[in-house]
Amino acid sequence: MNIIEKIKESGLTGRGGAAFPTFLKWEAVKNAYGEKKYVICNGSEGEPGVMKDGFILENYPEELVNGIKVALETFSNSEAYIYLRKDYYDKHKQKLVELTKNFAITLMKEPGGYLCGEETTLIESIEGKRFEPRIRPPFPTESGLHGCPTLINNLETFYWISKISKDEYHGNKFYSISGDVKKQGVFEFPEDWSIEQILKETGNLPESLFFVQVGGGASGIIKTHEELHGKIGGSGSIVVYDKEKNDPKELMKKWINFYYNENCGKCVPCREGVYRIKEILDKDLKDEKNLETLKDIIFNLKESSFCPLGKSVSAPFESLLEKIKF
Repeated sequence: MNIIEKIKESGLTGRGGAAFPTFLKWEAVKNAYGEKKYVICNGSEGEPGVMKDGFILENYPEELVNGIKVALETFSNSEAYIYLRKDYYDKHKQKLVELTKNFAITLMKEPGGYLCGEETTLIESIEGKRFEPRIRPPFPTESGLHGCPTLINNLETFYWISKISKDEYHGNKFYSISGDVKKQGVFEFPEDWSIEQILKETGNLPESLFFVQVGGGASGIIKTHEELHGKIGGSGSIVVYDKEKNDPKELMKKWINFYYNENCGKCVPCREGVYRIKEILDKDLKDEKNLETLKDIIFNLKESSFCPLGKSVSAPFESLLEKIKF
């Protein structure tokens, strides 16, 4: 059985956030016409609450590099990039250089910030252009780096590719747990475990009133024990907030300050929307007019932003506003 069939049989989905079936990306690049093909390992990991890629770099760099080598063997006339956020690059450069020598793998330090984790912005940055997303289609699998078919997978995805190639993948994934918990860190558990199971197994199941954000900074909020029965896709992040320690309005200010500082400014809905959310959070949200204006801005941000990151900014705000009253 070839590796793409193995990936398909495994059911592996991307670990960067979107949970897209991994075999479909590999199949698309394999079938795309191109004398040259590229493989990019995305280790930007700028999403708040996500730290699993750093854990893999620290503990399993050999598996990561092996997964990338598997991709290079799968796509003829290909070369690869390991694209890392600045602190990961500085910390792990020497080890990765040793592991990748004699292979067509280039190590690259992310030149920008959070938005460089978006795959088309990542490509633009490697090409030395402005850190802004591209129009899609065409998708990178068809026309990516230097106009060639390009496979872009999250760092954790390549780790599991290595395991699949050796028949050692059994449906697990890594979970990042942080916030108001007893034991923060990265843990490996089955992909089909519920949020409740994961928190209970790690001794982090909240006993008092709480908010839980699952999937990363650009994701929704849950606040009942019944909702903890659900599962986590994508990046596998769990951030627990003790309700007595965290004011919802201050929490929203923390989120919007992050997106305000990391905004690329390319499209008006996201650029202006993030600014207006930041502005209105300084006002009284018990005033119905202010609250409705905030909801309208969030809706427009989701519906009109140019790139997926801009659209996803709305998720935590939207879900929190649905579950609380000011």
